[in-house]
Amino acid sequence: EKTLVQKGATIGANATIMCGVTIGAYAVVGAGCVVIGNVPSHTIAVGNPARLVGYACRCGRTLNDELKCACGASYQISNNTIVPL
Repeated sequence: EKTLVQKGATIGANATIMCGVTIGAYAVVGAGCVVIGNVPSHTIAVGNPARLVGYACRCGRTLNDELKCACGASYQISNNTIVPL
């Protein structure tokens, strides 16, 4: 199966990505993670197995609880996906 890493995604050192998984645009996968399922766009995944722990801006910073970034970008959750405003 094909594994897809979309634009702007970041994968930490020694992460293991199972085949057939999609890493969404601007997602962040932590070092040493074991990813067994898809990682949605703009999310942060860590651990073994990887689990979602937060949201990431396209600049790479973590979004706050209001889905705003220090760079000035804002996001919202729509249809269970995070989208820029």
